[in-house]
Amino acid sequence: MSSIHSKEYSDLVDRLTKARKDAGLTQVQVSKLLEKPQSYISKIETCQRRIDVLEIKVLAKIYKVGVAEII
Repeated sequence: MSSIHSKEYSDLVDRLTKARKDAGLTQVQVSKLLEKPQSYISKIETCQRRIDVLEIKVLAKIYKVGVAEII
């Protein structure tokens, strides 16, 4: 089983998605801030795209949460 499909990774993505929603942001709003297509956020949140720690750091800043809250 690859780590992108592990329970731990799924939990991380759930926390990331919750942080976005708690911040009151849509996928479109976040993608515009990142200058990326909306599908970029969608693929992260549906475990179709693996996210690295540097991307988590950027998203945490946008969502105004600590990296530790997501990881």
